Amino acid sequence: MLKFTPLLLALLYGLAMYHFSAWRTRRELDARSTELADARLRSVTDRMARALGLERIRVNIYEIAPVNGLAAPDGRIFITRGFYDRYLRGDVSAEEMASVIAHELGHVALGHSRRRMIDFSGQNAIRVALATVLGRFLPGIGHWLAGLATSLLAARLSRKDEYEADAYAAALLTKAGIGIAPQVSLFTKLAALTGQGQAAPAWLLSHPATADRIAAIEKLSAKWQDAPTPR
Repeated sequence: MLKFTPLLLALLYGLAMYHFSAWRTRRELDARSTELADARLRSVTDRMARALGLERIRVNIYEIAPVNGLAAPDGRIFITRGFYDRYLRGDVSAEEMASVIAHELGHVALGHSRRRMIDFSGQNAIRVALATVLGRFLPGIGHWLAGLATSLLAARLSRKDEYEADAYAAALLTKAGIGIAPQVSLFTKLAALTGQGQAAPAWLLSHPATADRIAAIEKLSAKWQDAPTPR
């Protein structure tokens, strides 16, 4: 029984971390966000809402400076103040901003947001368990190897989620009559908007390479256009 104690403790730690992370995220978002009220964006998101059979899509402004979108575990959609300011400056169009919202809706619809919180906690538990085991056999580097292994796993799962959310957004934008062009054009701006390059190897990145994301949605769009029209 004693040999399973580190694993059991790691699992309990992961469960506790999940509940704590969910509580902390909800508290932070509640304290630092307000509902977005923008007529131009509302007109575009209303088109997406109709495509989904919804009355409206509620979007919130999260008052932080980085350029980003966020799908909370409870299903709420957020655009950061930094992103919204770039839209107000004309760096991002309403349709491009709508593509971000569609992408975050994809994370919610596909269950990524809640699962990511669980995955994060589970990966922490795995990291603790691995570090405990490897530390016995590889003193000095066991903890480092455990961290690297869980980071690689997290990055791989995250890239899969991003591709799926991109595909959902492309389908929604197409159905709403907006098309994938704003999605593609925003991808080309992301590095400049976020101030991030891609110096790390692709297998270490939490998001797929921009060229790969564009290629994936363009392939989907071409498939939809080539599909026979129902009679």
